[in-house]
Amino acid sequence: MSESRQRYNETFKREAVKYVQEQTKSLEHIADELNVNPGTLRNWLGKYREFDHEPVNKVENLREQSQLIDDQKREIEDLKEEIAILKKAMHIFSKERN
Repeated sequence: MSESRQRYNETFKREAVKYVQEQTKSLEHIADELNVNPGTLRNWLGKYREFDHEPVNKVENLREQSQLIDDQKREIEDLKEEIAILKKAMHIFSKERN
């Protein structure tokens, strides 16, 4: 007895690869969702993968996120400095005067 093999058109393959790239789920989970063998899906990834669909790998996004992190670090340092100043001022003004 021979099993009939499922045939997928190229559009389905490309869309499946695009879906894998956009998701954070595991390849096995997505393969199960699409009812495709994980090995087959891995092969499609090797053949049809386009890095435009991976937002984390875009250089512009990495630069933007790096800049945002740097800005937030500077803001945190400024806020820590302000808190220290306010603590000193509170200490000075809370002393009893004789």
